Amino acid sequence: MNRAAHELAPVSTPEAVELYEVRKKIYPRAVHGWFAGGRVAVVLLTQLVFYGTPWLVWNDRQAVLFDLGARKFYIFGWVFWPQDFIFLTALLVISALSLFLFTAIAGRLWCGYACPQTVYTEMFMWIEHVVEGDRLQRMRLDKGVIGPRKLALKSLKHAIWIALALWTGFTFVGYFTPIKTLVAEVMNRNLGPWETFWILFYGFATYGNAGWMREQVCKYMCPYARFQGVMFDPDTLVITYDAHRGEPRGSRSRSTDYKASGLGDCVDCDICVQVCPTGIDIRQGLQYECIGCAACIDGCNQVMDKMGYPRGLIRYSTENAVERKYPESKIVAHVFRPRVLVYSAVLLAVVLALMAALYLRSPLKVDVIRDRATLAREVEDGLIENVYHLQIMNTDERPHRYSIAVSGLEGLKVVTRQPVEVPGATTQAVAVAVRVDPAGIRPGSHVIVFHVADSDEPRVKADEKSRFFVK
Repeated sequence: MNRAAHELAPVSTPEAVELYEVRKKIYPRAVHGWFAGGRVAVVLLTQLVFYGTPWLVWNDRQAVLFDLGARKFYIFGWVFWPQDFIFLTALLVISALSLFLFTAIAGRLWCGYACPQTVYTEMFMWIEHVVEGDRLQRMRLDKGVIGPRKLALKSLKHAIWIALALWTGFTFVGYFTPIKTLVAEVMNRNLGPWETFWILFYGFATYGNAGWMREQVCKYMCPYARFQGVMFDPDTLVITYDAHRGEPRGSRSRSTDYKASGLGDCVDCDICVQVCPTGIDIRQGLQYECIGCAACIDGCNQVMDKMGYPRGLIRYSTENAVERKYPESKIVAHVFRPRVLVYSAVLLAVVLALMAALYLRSPLKVDVIRDRATLAREVEDGLIENVYHLQIMNTDERPHRYSIAVSGLEGLKVVTRQPVEVPGATTQAVAVAVRVDPAGIRPGSHVIVFHVADSDEPRVKADEKSRFFVK
């Protein structure tokens, strides 16, 4: 009997599991609200800075220019050299600490508002919305047959995308090649191979990432999405769906007494899903695909306003606040916890140290290279002479005159033409002969110190050690 039943039982077929999910195109719905306005403001501000900065003029030159050929980096009134790498290191440390701090406080603020991928995706989607229409219109257009109207709209959209992407690549290269020179080269069809490559490469990356890949960059390529979990804790402000208030969800009319029907505030309209640029349902809890743009908050608040319900079904809150129903004042108190205070203190200390270093930064740098071809030689009057090459770097954009002195042995004197004039933002090599009477000095190597000082500003000076050889 058991054997017969076993023979008659249906045989289960193995289930195929796809290792790669084919992408389903997302059609984000337009949304209005406080957070949407904030994103627009950040997009306008960041792009005003990015596209406008190369056109600013400072001291008859481009205000911000990274001249890799000359190894000079101009940032308004400052001129940085490869020797100033420590400042770049400090800037990277500040960026990392800022990311830790903002993530500990309110999650992926950088991703949702200021990340270039988010910013350019917003710009490309706005162009798409203007050309092809809102969400339903774009969906109908893509499902429709290919005809003159569809070809015209798609061609117009991609033409604007490509133009914006190329202008973005052109502006990017304009930070490394003076942008006015770049314009002249383009107009005269004399653009160099490297400028051409980087304009096309950066333009192609912008067009591909913001126009085609979009949320796939955030979901599959960006490493931040993968390790954000270790940077959050139960007191981190994240976009949260209040399941206690919203469930059980269900559709209803505005006049329905939904509480008597046992329903929560969520009307199951899916607006939060439709406005999400990564296509997730925030009602399923925090997910790594969430970039923290808060579009779902604005969308849900619009629905709550229409239904006459209180706002905040989806809101910025913390895991502890939702579970334990903290009041607003207690949420803020928990957000500024020891971890955040430590991040803030370290970040403030590094910022102050960088500002102090920039303020105290001397416009004079000196390197001393001893002439190894002649260790020591005897010159007139029986003096011993050593020859040195001084690299005097004037990081200021004004010319300066410098005097050179030396100490370390009694009777040392410098034989060179003084003062040495060094043009602005240049390095000048100066051959310096140093002589001394060997009487009373033991043969061998002796430590000496070169003192280079500004003839007009004595506080600007630099000391550099070297060796003096006596036969």
